[in-house]
Amino acid sequence: MIRRVRKLRDDARGAAAIEFALVAPALILFIIGIAQLGILFMANAGLTHAVAEGARLATIFPRPTDAEIRAQIADSRFGLNPANLTTPTITHGTQDGASYADISASYTVPIDFIFFTLPPLTLTETRRAFIQPVVT
Repeated sequence: MIRRVRKLRDDARGAAAIEFALVAPALILFIIGIAQLGILFMANAGLTHAVAEGARLATIFPRPTDAEIRAQIADSRFGLNPANLTTPTITHGTQDGASYADISASYTVPIDFIFFTLPPLTLTETRRAFIQPVVT
C-alpha cells in the first residue's frame, strides 16, 4: 500500500494541463488587452492625422470654407469608424493680429474584452492653424 501511495505522489501526468487551465484565462485576457490597446493607438493616430489634414487645408490659399475643412477631416480619417467620429468644430479668432482657426474633433473608442465591456473612451484632438487674412 505504501508503494502505491508513493507512485501516486510521484506521478506528474496531467500537471501541465492543470497549470495551463489555471494560467489560460489570464493569458487570454492579457492578449486581448494588448489588442485593445493597439486599437486605441490606431484610433488616436487616425484622429490626429484627420485633424492635421483639416488644419493643413485651412492654411492654403484661397481660403477654404468650414464645410470643406470638415469634409477633408471626414475623408482623411484612416482606421476610424465614421459613426464614432463627432462632427469637427472650427472656431475662428485672432491672436496678436494673426487670424487662426482652432479645429477640434472627437472620436469614441469602444473598449470590448470578450468577458466584459468597459465604458468607451473619448479621444479629442485640437489643432490651431494660422490662416491668411482675406484681402479685399
